[in-house]
Parts: sequence; structure tokens; C-alpha cells
Amino acid sequence: MQTLIPVHIKERSRLYQWANVLALITIFYNIGEGLVSVLFGLEDESFALFGFGLDSFVEVASGIGIWHMIRRIRKNEGETADHFERTALKITGSGFAILTVGLTITAAINLYQGHKPETTFWGIVISLLSIATMWLLIHYKVKVGKALNSQAILSDAACTRACLQLSVVLLVASLGYKFTGIGGFDSIGTLVIAGLCWREGKEAFEKAKAGSFACACGGACKPVTGTKQ
Repeated sequence: MQTLIPVHIKERSRLYQWANVLALITIFYNIGEGLVSVLFGLEDESFALFGFGLDSFVEVASGIGIWHMIRRIRKNEGETADHFERTALKITGSGFAILTVGLTITAAINLYQGHKPETTFWGIVISLLSIATMWLLIHYKVKVGKALNSQAILSDAACTRACLQLSVVLLVASLGYKFTGIGGFDSIGTLVIAGLCWREGKEAFEKAKAGSFACACGGACKPVTGTKQ
């Protein structure tokens, strides 16, 4: 006789499959975005775009930890981070700390020297694409997280919101330079990105200490509970 699986179990399985897909999309998108941003940032001498690309690479480590977490939670092992996930968080925090220092020094030197990018065209294109992608990821992560009543998945959506904020900073800096020709826009954008990296790194270390991907602070990683339709 065939065993009937309750509908709610099938639905939870489907939702976890979606959560898994969203985590993988986040990882591979950040890899692609990082490669393109770093290459164009170097070619165009836009350090805001270059720093944005490096941030995407650091986000990959966090994304891998999230992907591992979703697979583990699906097996009903709870939302407390395991050793692999805490290590991913520590790597993420360290990466952001190094990135903060490097970008801050670079931006300060560029401001002093009056550096100007060759162009910020690709910064505009990449930031617009990133804003659209991050918004969609946030929307569906929130939808899945609420359906599963998972604080960890909702917190992941909130951290994706931090990526969206970085994209907005890049867009403003790129547009500012394009329409004014003032190189300071790129340098100040780099400084703001460095500040956001410091905040993300601090939050990663706090999560590692707390043993949970659920945000341990009240900053950008404050859990998202809904999005505008």
C-alpha cells in the first residue's frame, strides 16, 4: 500500500527547495557580479565599482553558509549555526574587515590626488541590474521565510537588503560623476561602501559569536517581515 504524505509536509518540502534555489542564485549571482565589477572597475579606474565587486566576493562566503544552513534546517536540525556556518561567518567578517581598511585607504588617497574614473557607465549598468536582482531575492526570501516561520531565512533576506543598499550607493556615486565630472563622487562612494562593509563585517562576527545566522544586531540586518507588492 502506498503511504500518503500529508499536504503540509509536501508544502514544507517545496518551500525548502525554493529556499535552497534562492540561496544558490545568491551565491552564483555574487560570483558573476564580483568578476564583472572588479574587471570593469579596474579598466575604468572606478574604485567604487571595484570595491563593490570585492564586496560581492566576500558575500559568497556568507551565501555558502546560508545554503548549508538551509539544507541542515530542512533535516529538522534547528536554526543554531553549526561549526561550518560559524566558520563561514568568521571568514565573511574577516574579509569585510580587510576590505574596509583597503577601500578606506584607497578612497582617501584618491580624494587627496583628485582621481577621476575613465567612466562610470558600467557602474550605472551593474548597480541597476543588482538593485533589480536584490529586490526580487528579498521579495521571495521573505515570502518563503514567512511561510516556513524561519527567522534565519528572514534574516538572510534582511542581509540581502544590505547588498541592495550597496547597489544604491554605487548607483548614486556613478550617476554623480557621470553628470558632474567631479571625481570626488567616486571616492566618496568608495568610502561609503567601505563603511557598509565594516557594518556587515561587524554583524558577521556578532552572528558567529551568537551561533546563529539570525541577526544579532539592530542594523541593516534587522529581520525583514514584508515587502511592498
